[in-house]
Amino acid sequence: MDESKDVPKDFIKLKSEKLSVDEVSELVISPCCGAVSLFIGTTRNNFEGKKVIRLEYEAYTSMAEMEIKKICRDVRQKWPSVKHIAVHHRLGVVPITEASVIIAVSSPHRAESLEAVTYCINTLKAFVPIWKKEIYEDEYSWKENKECFWANSEK
Repeated sequence: MDESKDVPKDFIKLKSEKLSVDEVSELVISPCCGAVSLFIGTTRNNFEGKKVIRLEYEAYTSMAEMEIKKICRDVRQKWPSVKHIAVHHRLGVVPITEASVIIAVSSPHRAESLEAVTYCINTLKAFVPIWKKEIYEDEYSWKENKECFWANSEK
C-alpha cells in the first residue's frame, strides 16, 4: 500500500446485520502501524441472576453518528499518532454471544491504540444515543449505562 494514500480515516457504521470482527479489524490495518486494538462487546446470557434471551438496540441514528464522529475527533486530539478508527454498532436484535459493538484503532505503538479503544467505548456509552433493551424469559428492561451522563444527571 502506498503510505501517502493511507490517510487517517474513521469508519462509522450502525447496522442491523451481524457485525464482523474481521471486517472491522481489516478497515484499520495500516503499513505504518504496529498495533491494532479491538473492543468487542457481546450479548451475555445473564444479568443480576436473570436469564437474558437477547438484546435489542435502538438509536437516534443521525445524532449517534454525529456523536461517534466527535469521539473520533477527540481521540485524534488526545492520541495524534492514531491512524484509523472503526466503530460499528449493531441495531435491532442481538442474540446471545453475538457482537453489539466492535471498535478498532490502529497506531504505531500499542499504548495509544489500547488507550484510544478504552476511551472510545467509555465515551460511546456515556454520550451516544443508543438504547439497549434486555429481554429476559418473562419480562424486559431498558438498560441505562452507568456512564450515561443524561441518565445520571436526573438522579
